[in-house]
Amino acid sequence: MSNVGDTPFLPGRHSIDAYGNGGFRFAGMSHRGSLLCLPEGIWAWAVGRPDDIDQAALARVLAAAPDIGLFLLGTGPDPWTMPEALRRYCREAGLSIDVMTTGAAVRTYNILLGERRQVAAGLIAVE
Repeated sequence: MSNVGDTPFLPGRHSIDAYGNGGFRFAGMSHRGSLLCLPEGIWAWAVGRPDDIDQAALARVLAAAPDIGLFLLGTGPDPWTMPEALRRYCREAGLSIDVMTTGAAVRTYNILLGERRQVAAGLIAVE
């Protein structure tokens, strides 16, 4: 699946205040659907389940890889094992990825963001 839009939903780095009910709350706003939280802003992400994650879905992330120390991939309510070929593709592009459930990814993202670390996240929305 591809990314949605050419501009961020919200420019800048923002913590996630809440998640669930198919979306997220951040910076006094809400968004239904999945998100990419990158250094330049928060983007809508056209990924609804882990199997939608492919090279095209990660294109915007890989373009920002030089500014990302760690990419957290929140895969919804259930753990998911990233296919080795996709993991290798990301590693060769210089992107370090940690895959976990969306709840764990949100919590970890907020902590690392608060520590001013170079963190980014792809978060699949959960009900």
